[in-house]
Amino acid sequence: MPKTTEPAGPAAGEATGRTTAQAQSADNSVLSSAAMNSGDIEKLVPKVLATHPFSPESFTQGLEFDDDGSLLVGTGQWGQSRIYRANLADHSIAEHAELADEFFGEGITRSGDIIWQLTWQAGEAIARDPHTLAETTRVHYDGEGWGICAREGELLVSDGSDTISKRDPVTFAPRAGEELRVTAAGTPVGKINELECVGDDVYANIFLSDEILRFSAETGEVDAVIDASGLENNATADPNHVLNGIAFQDSTGHFFVTGKRWPDLYEVEFVPAG
Repeated sequence: MPKTTEPAGPAAGEATGRTTAQAQSADNSVLSSAAMNSGDIEKLVPKVLATHPFSPESFTQGLEFDDDGSLLVGTGQWGQSRIYRANLADHSIAEHAELADEFFGEGITRSGDIIWQLTWQAGEAIARDPHTLAETTRVHYDGEGWGICAREGELLVSDGSDTISKRDPVTFAPRAGEELRVTAAGTPVGKINELECVGDDVYANIFLSDEILRFSAETGEVDAVIDASGLENNATADPNHVLNGIAFQDSTGHFFVTGKRWPDLYEVEFVPAG
């Protein structure tokens, strides 16, 4: 998802003002050396179980399984943002909804009878019908929208910082005093991007990084770092086409990860590194 270093407005591309040197590598973790050496943080890698087709046109900002086993995908970029439902086997699209050109789409999640879709700088959260994906209402919020996931009774929302806000799942209203600071061995961790809630854990892409963090939905403390640099990035060469998108499938207990304009969706389990 975009950064504050990017010029605002429909004429700006997401990579403007940034280089691939900003991306992290397996030898340059987003976590401090103290955190990486902490015995409290697991070092994991994704073990690929299967590879499924994905859309090389989709600038993936949000990824989630719906209750019927279909994939929900939210995409970004000015004039190209949308949400759609796809079949896992062949990525054929059932329903879709386009965002107006002034919106840069961000994270998505389903919470009960609402699918929420964030926008980056517009400050508009779009509520959608879970069956048709049609917009039902909008709610204004302050700041930027990046990632979102749903837990029982609450939404967790990221804005690119180390702070996760907690919001009402129906009204999207922020819950006063209920924020998470994401920390690893006491050090704040920023650039929190796409989110996936799994029980009491939150899995998060870190912007421009090949790492996925797992942290507590109650305390914000990181207890695992997943080095996904071994996954093949078969997207066209572009500094924007980075790892982004995490979905958990309840029926198998597997995770599915992809990236921006990646043609592949990897079905994985996270296993100890080495």
